[in-house]
Parts: sequence; C-alpha cells; structure tokens
Amino acid sequence: MSTPHHPIAIVGGGLGGLTLARVLHVNGVEAAVLDLDASPAARTQGGMLDIHEDSGQPALRAAGLYEEFRALVHPGGESTRVLDRTGTVLVDDPDDGTGGRPEVDRGQLRDLLLGSLPEGTVRWGAKVTGARPLDGGRHEVTLADGTSFTTDLLIGADGAWSKVRPLLSDAKPAYVGISFVEVDLPDADVRHPVSAEVVGGGMMMALGAGKGFLAHRETDGSLHIYVALAVPEDAFDGVDFTDTEAGKAYTLGHFADWDKSLRALLADADGPLTPRHIHALPTGHRWERVPGVTLLGDAAHLMSPFAGVGANLAMFDGAELGEALAAHPGDTAAALAAYEEKLFPRSEESAAESAANGILMFGEDAPQGMLDFFAGMGG
Repeated sequence: MSTPHHPIAIVGGGLGGLTLARVLHVNGVEAAVLDLDASPAARTQGGMLDIHEDSGQPALRAAGLYEEFRALVHPGGESTRVLDRTGTVLVDDPDDGTGGRPEVDRGQLRDLLLGSLPEGTVRWGAKVTGARPLDGGRHEVTLADGTSFTTDLLIGADGAWSKVRPLLSDAKPAYVGISFVEVDLPDADVRHPVSAEVVGGGMMMALGAGKGFLAHRETDGSLHIYVALAVPEDAFDGVDFTDTEAGKAYTLGHFADWDKSLRALLADADGPLTPRHIHALPTGHRWERVPGVTLLGDAAHLMSPFAGVGANLAMFDGAELGEALAAHPGDTAAALAAYEEKLFPRSEESAAESAANGILMFGEDAPQGMLDFFAGMGG
C-alpha cells in the first residue's frame, strides 16, 4: 500500500489548529487536521475564555465566524472581583456591556469551529508519535497505530508537549513554580449560594502570598475553581487526588487562616479534584526557519495562564498563518517566513506579560500587585 499524502497537515484539533483549518478553507485551501482524541466529545474542553479585541476576535473575523461567536457570549461574564484572604472585596468591576473581552465557553467555541469545517477534515484517534524530514521540505509523520503519512507542510498545533516542535527546537516546557487544583461547583446558585455570591457573575480572584482561588462562573450555572499554590514541582507526589477527601484535606491545609467563605470554594466541591502543574517555554522562544514545518499556539509559545492570552494567541496564530499561506500560493517558504517574523515578537511580549502577572498575583504583598494593576487600568 502507498503511504497517504496530505499537502497540508495540522497536528492538533484545538482552537488554534481549527482556526487555521477554517481560515484556509475560507480561502479555498484544504488541510487535514489530526487529533489524538477518539471523538469531539472524548474529553471536556475546560472553562470560560475571554476573547480579546486584538487577537481572538480578529481571528474569528478572518474565519468568517464573528457573528456566530457573538451569539455564544456569556452575558455578565466580563465582571471581575479581587478579594483578599479575609474575603473582603477590594475590586468589584461589573460587566456593563462595554468591555472588549467577552466571555464564551471553550467547548462551545470549539464546536463552532468544528462545525464550520468540511466533513472529514479532522481525523480523530490520530495520535502523532513523531516526524522526520524528507527531501524538498516534505516530512513523514508516524502515528501510534503504526501507520504513517507524508506532507508538504507540517504544522504543529499540538500543545505543550508537541511532537512536531523537536523538528525546529530543543526547547522543553519548564515548571513555573505554580500548581493548580481544579474543582467544580455545579448548579451554584441553588446548591452553593454563598460561593455563587462570592464569585459573582464573572471572574473572581482571591489572592495571598503564594496562593489563591481563581474562579469563573460558567454558562451552565456552575463555578469552575482553580486553587493556586506556589509549591515545588514534586509537592503533589505523595497526595492521592483520586481520593477526593484526601485531596481536599491536603489543599485546604494551605488555607488554614483564610476566610470560611473562600475555603468553601474547595471544601464544598462536587466530584474529582484535578491537579495541574503550570509549565512554560522560555520567554522569547524562537527557531531558525526550517523548510516545510512550523508551529502555532502552545507548541510555539507555551506560557503561564496569568495574562489570559493563550487561547487567543493560538487562534490569532492560526488566522495569521492561514492568511499568509493564502497570500503566497505556491510559495510556502515565503508564507512561513512572513508568519514567523510576526509570531516571534508577539509571543515574546505575551509570555513576558504572563510571567510578570504571575508575580503580581502571588507575590509576598498579594493582592496589592493586582490592585495596583487594576488602578493603572482605571478599573
């Protein structure tokens, strides 16, 4: 049997890869998207995203999906609160409808992008295990099921632990010193009214030195909580987070002197606790141009989530790359050079902002750093 060939292969069916596929489709260029998940519903897609005016929104316009996106916006989702460990509200910035970062459910946004692609664009259950260069800028990509394919243009949109990145760079993500424990409070207004009141209509940050609670109200009425801890990378090694009560006891031990209303965000959580270490690539990560391959999103510039730009940048990368390829038909080298020339400084600036915000949020004087930040924005 001959080896299948895809002129353009996008590894990763997240927001960035799907945005790229959609922008290419709008411009009359077809691509294959390979995703390791067995189906679109194989796993939950995470919580709320604020879609920025200078990145995510232009990407959706380029994809021809801006109006459909607006229909998904969560009313009131842009409201923001900052509390200290006593539960005192220090910043309460309501959503008056004039903000530039409307909130949407990540899963709904992904479904919108998936539904906009021709049937069969995404190959589900296609887990890439590696790739090697061939002649003329082509690559051979191997899959976990033992099959392989070739491609003229290989695009790594496959996240933090990208299998495509080693073709371009030796860089590996490193732990940033912060870990999350994620929990959910379903049907919060009825079942957890105190927590619902604490979080409010959008995003809430309760911050202290080296720790805090970050929470979002989701479109289904649940609260998604990120419990943040500045701990060594191996701090969770002896904790069995599959034992919900043991996981709660360990995590709550870091908040013994915090207000009961904040501790309840974790203590009253339903279902499993999900531990998550936060990693980042070096700020300013870049590579020398290699024929026939490039990266976007976390594969290119994984950063901490503390500037809230990761998904927006991935979508913007996808749109920019799609438009560059459409603008240089038959000249992939020129398209990739033009794309990367803008990608590198853009991602370096955002990665630096994310790292700086992490210090503001969890520094020794927290939450003062974030209060100063909001004061500087006039918020």
